[in-house]
Amino acid sequence: MKNTDITVVTGAGGFIGGHLTAALVQEGRHVRAVDLKPLDDWYQVLPGVENLQRDLQDADACREVSAGSSEIYNLAADMGGMGFIENNKALCMLSVLVSTHMLVAAREAGTDRFFYSSSACVYAADKQTTSDNPGLSENDAYPAMPEDGYGWEKLFSERMCRHFREDFGLTARVARYHNVYGPLGTYDGGREKAPAAMCRKVIAAKLSGCREIEIWGDGEQTRSFMYIDDCVQGTRRIMESEITEPINLGSDEMVTINQLVSIAEEIAGITLKRKYNLDAPLGVRGRSSDNTLIRELMGWAPSTSLAEGLEHTYKWIYDEMVAGRNRYVHS
Repeated sequence: MKNTDITVVTGAGGFIGGHLTAALVQEGRHVRAVDLKPLDDWYQVLPGVENLQRDLQDADACREVSAGSSEIYNLAADMGGMGFIENNKALCMLSVLVSTHMLVAAREAGTDRFFYSSSACVYAADKQTTSDNPGLSENDAYPAMPEDGYGWEKLFSERMCRHFREDFGLTARVARYHNVYGPLGTYDGGREKAPAAMCRKVIAAKLSGCREIEIWGDGEQTRSFMYIDDCVQGTRRIMESEITEPINLGSDEMVTINQLVSIAEEIAGITLKRKYNLDAPLGVRGRSSDNTLIRELMGWAPSTSLAEGLEHTYKWIYDEMVAGRNRYVHS
């Protein structure tokens, strides 16, 4: 570690970045938290942290925030749920500027370790055409056929991390996140993920007395969802590991969207009439994480059940909606 021992978190104003920053602060780390958004729009602003608003599409800004760093967690990206990803492909791909400039800045700063948050969206579409997907293993990313826009940017940035490691000796680690959810996250406005969206819809139905819920697609598409605490713990473990290739970081508890709604209904104590919107953005038919490799290499894998994690998430969103707060609603 450098004498300054600064840990940089980019995208720190976001959902995962905020939770990661909080965990690092609890460890006693000197954290430099960076995000494009004004501080008032950050999900968490923590005391004792060097909080910076910077546009990391700019190379000089990346050099500034990387100076003196021993570790960099690069979580910065323009992203959201499937509705956002499918309708903002160019914006998603522009995140490659952040990925590129942060790698260059890390090399110039002599940073010891660099973490890149990739996504399950890098996986080939032809491996995700059925709802009974057995789980995506790390080698299913090639031959390349990722999610258009967002997935291509993530896959390209993964390769950059690999070649910066091979050519320049930068210790780079890459995790492929699978659908992260939990409290202190977006639950409305178009960028929210399915668990938060379903909690919001069920809560709205309960509060309004309108016993109906809209579900995108037929509800039989499958996913796995990782609770934020597992995501943060896995991120830290992967950063500190000697795993050089991209690795899955996600739950292998695969459920249908209909099952996700049923869990939220059970938490709320209501049953809703389901209205299926077959014209809404759907993404792939089936996606889940194969955790064989992470168990083999680390002896660990995300373990929070969807029922447990969703209950925490539901209660937090419920309190926010009842109180009329909208700080975490981002358009």
